[in-house]
Amino acid sequence: MRILHVFKTYYPDSFGGVERTIHAIAKGALAHGIQSDVLSLSHDPVGNTVKFDGHMAYKARLTFEFASTGFSRDAFSKFKALSAKADIVHYHFPWPFMDLLHLLHPPGKPTIVTYHSDIVKQKLLLQLYKPLMHRFLSSVTRIVATSPNYLESSEVLQRYRDKTEIIPIGLDEADYPRAPTALKDGWKMRFPKPFFLFVGVLRYYKGLHTLIKAAKHVNADILIAGEGPMERELKAQVSEAGLTNVHFLGSITDLDKAALLELCTAFVFPSHLRSEAYGLSLVEAAMFGKPMISCEIGTGTSFVNRHGETGIVVPPEDASAMMSAMNAYVDGSADRVDHGAKAAARYQAEMRAETMVERYCRSYQNL
Repeated sequence: MRILHVFKTYYPDSFGGVERTIHAIAKGALAHGIQSDVLSLSHDPVGNTVKFDGHMAYKARLTFEFASTGFSRDAFSKFKALSAKADIVHYHFPWPFMDLLHLLHPPGKPTIVTYHSDIVKQKLLLQLYKPLMHRFLSSVTRIVATSPNYLESSEVLQRYRDKTEIIPIGLDEADYPRAPTALKDGWKMRFPKPFFLFVGVLRYYKGLHTLIKAAKHVNADILIAGEGPMERELKAQVSEAGLTNVHFLGSITDLDKAALLELCTAFVFPSHLRSEAYGLSLVEAAMFGKPMISCEIGTGTSFVNRHGETGIVVPPEDASAMMSAMNAYVDGSADRVDHGAKAAARYQAEMRAETMVERYCRSYQNL
């Protein structure tokens, strides 16, 4: 069997959460006798068309971008040729231009859509896009939601509930080498006090402004690893508040991330908007057996982190509740060790890449 994955960006141009999910499916499906191709857009389609972990990453030339959506004249012919070779076309939503590809060149074979997220930010443009979106979603064979929480809270998915199944996103532990002792010792010397860790791109929906507000009354360090468009604003907030326990680490290596995940008291993930549809960083924390603090936003974050079982879930943008949760882990009034152990068990049961791949391969076979 051959699968064509379609998304706006992919390796080597970009390797974010959706791209990592595509990679895990394509790589893992090889063991089930399933070959994969991936079609995405690139400024350098020739140089960036590469073989990657047993599958081809094909590129069409990016013509222009508008409202975070890439468009490409070249993509129509590339999609037509690649979909002709495929047994199933696997779309990754949202990407409005992809809807056009599908509707203007119907592949004439089963199609599946992984619904990664509602369109949250572009509210005005969403009203214009809705007719195209619903025509696209109505025409595909099957839709996959990444958590039961997202299926229940998405107005769009509720409309297609009868053809939607749930396959949680998983990560491969083999992709996360453990940090050497010397590296961990170096971080311990730098941050000897208990500390909470955040890892991610510093975007508007990550809720870091609330974490910084909460930090004022937390007797621990807070380490923020990552870069992004909100960095300057967040650093200014820390400076104005006179905080000495909030530390911006910038971009860190995978080994440094592994070291910090092992050493942290708990992982804190304050995303407050539905743009945070799942939270792969939470899956990483669970993999390392860490208790988690996150916000209830009706998405997959509360599927990964179950309140009172794997961590603590607080209301969004509630600095007081976040402060109380962090202090509970520091002073021992919350069962930090038990939550961490149950997070690791939940990862093994529900969020391994192997489990995700097996579920997709069954879905492919059924289609």
